[in-house]
Amino acid sequence: ELDVSKQAIQYHIKSLTNKSRQKNDRGIVVLSIEEQRFIRSKVDKQTNKKLSKKQTNKRQTDKQKSWDINQYLLNEIEEVKKNRDEQLAVKDRQLENRDLQISQMQNLLDQQQRLALQDKKLLEEYKSEIKDLKSLTTQSKPFVKEEVNDHNDLEESVTQDQNKSKKWWPFSKRGRENN
Repeated sequence: ELDVSKQAIQYHIKSLTNKSRQKNDRGIVVLSIEEQRFIRSKVDKQTNKKLSKKQTNKRQTDKQKSWDINQYLLNEIEEVKKNRDEQLAVKDRQLENRDLQISQMQNLLDQQQRLALQDKKLLEEYKSEIKDLKSLTTQSKPFVKEEVNDHNDLEESVTQDQNKSKKWWPFSKRGRENN
């Protein structure tokens, strides 16, 4: 149709915006009507140099009627803006989520620090109580020693009683053996 090679068409396809191209069942790239008109206008610009003025004027009027390259570019710009706005909205939501997470982490950190301070105070209180108890026990140690001595005396008397009670066993065993 355009009297140009396939490579020239491929070159012009590459100059289109980078969006996903549709392919038919044989894997051939399918272009929209706007894209076809865009490539036609590019090819016409290149071939216009070779054509005579009459043919150029005729093609230019045809081109203006059937295709406005500016309209194609404006449509592409609008699509890019729309995509950009959607991406910005997603990023804004992500930033809001991050801000919420950061504030929650700050609150948790504050709570943890308060709890650690409370634990430290409790430990200091316990240490002071232990010191007080130790001081009380060091003052009452003579009484504890006397109690221990009394306890030892009791144990000695019990063991002596047991030894005395054991003395009659051996006699009774010997008595049985003799009988």
